[in-house]
Amino acid sequence: MPFTLLIPLVGPLQSWGLDARFDLRQTAPEPSKSAVIGLLCCCMGRDRTEPIDDLAGLRFGVRVDKEGTLLRDFHTAVDVIGSSDSKLRTVVSNRWYLSDAAFLVGLEGPRPLLEQINQALIHPHWMPCLGRRSCIPSVPLSARGIQDQPVLEALKHAPFLGKDLGKEEQQARPEKLRLVIEDPEGSQVRPDQPLASFSQRQFGHRRVCTHSASLNGGQHP
Repeated sequence: MPFTLLIPLVGPLQSWGLDARFDLRQTAPEPSKSAVIGLLCCCMGRDRTEPIDDLAGLRFGVRVDKEGTLLRDFHTAVDVIGSSDSKLRTVVSNRWYLSDAAFLVGLEGPRPLLEQINQALIHPHWMPCLGRRSCIPSVPLSARGIQDQPVLEALKHAPFLGKDLGKEEQQARPEKLRLVIEDPEGSQVRPDQPLASFSQRQFGHRRVCTHSASLNGGQHP
């Protein structure tokens, strides 16, 4: 029987970069697999040089309970050493965030590993963040626990995160939610599959499929 660990990712600011350069730090519309695995490593106390094969092998899915609003933060860094010479320069960068977004992440895999992860979410070794160190979760990451279902079914039937967002969000709950599920037959590609420890910075592509699920449990492909 497949098992799925559900993790709510809710906070004032989140940022899930897929393709980041120094002067432009974008965010994906939903959490990336590599960033969530990095969050798990933080909670489990794994160093950047340690293997992450077990975590990378988990099947990954995301349900978007609130899309959030794009927010740009303008940065100016002074006295930066250039890569081609030793001259100090001023560098301007734009960093994008998702404001007031809410996601429910699902990780499908063997129950012993999921239980280990869940305990780390309850008692994290280091402070977890939602993509960047300044983005702190506003809801406990262990709030949903382990479900005896595959990731798609677990996300489809999980309660809406509205109670974690506030009264206005509960009243404005959408009729359907967007789900992005890892699927080898999927028609879309994400460049966020870790291939080695984070210190080696090697990432491959994985295929995903987007679904639409109603809050009463109905599913639409």
